Amino acid sequence: MAAAVKLIGLDFGTTTSSAVIAAGQLNRTATGRMELEFQEEIFRAEMVFTPMLGDERIDVDEIERLLDVWLAAGQVREGELFGGGALLTGLTAQMNNASALVSLIRRRLGDTLVATADDPCLESWLAFMGNCASLSREHPDKHILNLDIGGGTTNLALGQDRQVLRTGCLYLGARHVQVVPGSYRIVKLSSYARELFDHLGIAKGPGDELTDTEVAAVIAFYVMALEASVNSPSGSTRQIVQRLEQVPFRMPDDVRAVVVTFSGGVGELIYRHLQGEPWPTPTYYGDLGIDLAQRIVQSSIWADSLRDFRPKSAGRATVYGLLRHTTEVSGNTLFLSDPNLLPLTDMPILGNLYADSSESQIRDVLTLVRHSSRGGGVQVRLWTQQAASVRRLGQCIADVLQQSDFPATHPLVMLVRENVGRVLGQYITCWGKFPLQLLVIDEMAQRDAQYVQIGLPRDQVVPVSYYGFLPTGKLT
Repeated sequence: MAAAVKLIGLDFGTTTSSAVIAAGQLNRTATGRMELEFQEEIFRAEMVFTPMLGDERIDVDEIERLLDVWLAAGQVREGELFGGGALLTGLTAQMNNASALVSLIRRRLGDTLVATADDPCLESWLAFMGNCASLSREHPDKHILNLDIGGGTTNLALGQDRQVLRTGCLYLGARHVQVVPGSYRIVKLSSYARELFDHLGIAKGPGDELTDTEVAAVIAFYVMALEASVNSPSGSTRQIVQRLEQVPFRMPDDVRAVVVTFSGGVGELIYRHLQGEPWPTPTYYGDLGIDLAQRIVQSSIWADSLRDFRPKSAGRATVYGLLRHTTEVSGNTLFLSDPNLLPLTDMPILGNLYADSSESQIRDVLTLVRHSSRGGGVQVRLWTQQAASVRRLGQCIADVLQQSDFPATHPLVMLVRENVGRVLGQYITCWGKFPLQLLVIDEMAQRDAQYVQIGLPRDQVVPVSYYGFLPTGKLT
């Protein structure tokens, strides 16, 4: 019987914040595996300007008030949320009290969901999945490069057939130059904007009015930097672009042609215009986002992609990525030595093991777990479900744990690709004789991520979310 759950996506960006709440179901497939299925949106909040205080701090009290409104509108009851997450993106992630907002979200939504700040490769992955998953499925032979342009950053993700291959991030966005709406009078410049002004020879600051020529120079540089993500720049241009890189993006050598899509606030402006809507008046939002969107539409480099390929989510790509793609469901045969072990938050992934891993390789990985104050996760790929291979690895892990006097209270999580969780856990604990805080989760894809979050069991499965993505972003 299907179990009803709720999913949530929260995105607190440099310019705006958004929320979407949806109904989902845990369904058992014909093979017996449980899957999380998106059913329908229950609530979609209007985008609001991210509440800020005047001293580089987020207005956490105002965001808690917004959370109250959103959760009430979505009819979310305590313990009902199963999947999704919250992400602080762009320059919001660099605010002095960003950690206070993360703590608030975890307190209000529970430890089941990912809530993190300053995770640019995760944001790139989410924006691609939220914006391009369907498009990528429809064109599995195409390499798609998604540029998620917000107020503070541009998150890049290259994917093919719903698999993200590379990610990166630039400190390039609409709101580095804040102006009085309806004019080009400067209100505020980010440190990156000031450096760019120096590079361009624009000697102006708050209170000064930018000329049309100066605005054009800033926008031209932004577009050049975006184009350089496809065609590598050289000389002095490369040096300034490199200073904008939070995470360098490198196009694989074997990728010759890409379809380019856009998301984020600037992406939404682009596709609304292409659907026939008039442009808002320049600086309507108090930044250069409209100017940037207009210049992108005029660029011949993007013309074919903009004409022939239309993604779905645009301005809400990250929040839909959080809603639909953050949470995975474990296999049915997980091994859990102690129900009180869950939930687990901020669990570092410290290594990989394979069916043919040597004893010294196993010892090296488990030593890292032992020395981590939080315990640790290990990704396991056997490439087979043969009993002899499972037994050999499980017994070798058990031997190393006992030889090293591994502490019985230290969490150890095995994330296994194959459907062997329960039996591998039994071998590692010597069929219950060796006391361990052990969780073995099976049927899990391996990811280039640094952390995993594991929620409370429901219908014999647990929700699993990865974050702290590495630039390769591979999923296997």
